Amino acid sequence: MERRVKQQIAFILEADKLKNVIRRNYLTDDSRRENTAEHTWHTTLMALLLFDYAENREELDLLHIIRMITIHDLVEIEAGDTFIFDEEANRNKFGRENQAAKKIFSMLPYDQGKEYYDLWLEFEKEETPNAIFAASVDKIMPVLLNTRSKGTSWREAEITADKVFNTLKIIGKGPKKIQELLKELVKESREKGNLM
Repeated sequence: MERRVKQQIAFILEADKLKNVIRRNYLTDDSRRENTAEHTWHTTLMALLLFDYAENREELDLLHIIRMITIHDLVEIEAGDTFIFDEEANRNKFGRENQAAKKIFSMLPYDQGKEYYDLWLEFEKEETPNAIFAASVDKIMPVLLNTRSKGTSWREAEITADKVFNTLKIIGKGPKKIQELLKELVKESREKGNLM
């Protein structure tokens, strides 16, 4: 087997470890916490569906968005999942994840590794139209799960509606439909007692 293919296969096998990274969110049936690979798949599916509502579609590249979503959580293999509402853990999140990104993407052939690192960095900066859309979808997924389940991860951490809005400010830059969805889900979560 040629070196390039060997590197790509080694990367794919490393990516399998993402299935073992457990997140704070529970599945909607509250049977267990989701893993990061499941989150990535679910977010990708949501991006495909919600792309219909992007007001700035001429600025967006759906494949680019899907690629960012597909690779951005791979760093959790090394860095673990950081709960978005954990202020202390989020202080050094970028440093930990940046180090992890360099390590994991260096497994690939140089050109692909650089391309994937650049995609990861674009997603993290949340500045380009594609990254804003991708981040909006990524951030709304846990809200949807916590609303449609018993909100156990929010209840455990005593999350408030204000904290959700303040922490997920990037959604305010994304599609209006996702902004509306956030407001509806927070309202529903408050009514159910999932948010304080």
